[in-house]
Amino acid sequence: MQPLPIDPRVVVVGTSAAGKTTFARALATALQVPFVELDELHWSPGWREKSRSEFSRLVAEAAAGSMWVADGNYRTVRDILWPRANLVVWLNYGFALTLWRGFRRSVQRCFSGEVLWHGNRESLHRVFLSRESILVWIITTHKRRRRQFSELRASAKYPNVVWVEFREPSEAQTWLAEVGCAASRQTGSAADDDGEIAKATATRRG
Repeated sequence: MQPLPIDPRVVVVGTSAAGKTTFARALATALQVPFVELDELHWSPGWREKSRSEFSRLVAEAAAGSMWVADGNYRTVRDILWPRANLVVWLNYGFALTLWRGFRRSVQRCFSGEVLWHGNRESLHRVFLSRESILVWIITTHKRRRRQFSELRASAKYPNVVWVEFREPSEAQTWLAEVGCAASRQTGSAADDDGEIAKATATRRG
């Protein structure tokens, strides 16, 4: 397993519907660090986009922390977020898988009425009849995203980050489980150390 930095600041990227948010939230939970969802910072009620200056300010505030896991591809704030990161996780899944995931997720959200960021909800019209359809977005950007991230990694534009790439969801889940186990062992070791210190202090006081 790729060793994690001592103070992890992780960006999870990949094409739409790759499962970035689910993965990033699980990773943040395993590491016990804040989770930053760029979509939540980007959108306002009524599917209105925040101004670029407001979005940039919110991202800068989130990235100022010593440890975090963020998910999202937003190119407009990359030069704010990535210089602070030390690890990039790329969920580089195939087109058929991501399109199917996008379709299934959108239909589920439409019929469940799931509330997303700031009260926004998916609708059948937005998914199937709108120019902003996530399905259209996946179809038109999947190949471009893959090329962009390949070029970005090869360019070494951000030498501060280590890249971890997964081609299959099973690979990502195995890595995530290993991270969780490692974090649990570290927490347990820290707790044991605290216990030994407490016992030693009590002995000295006695």
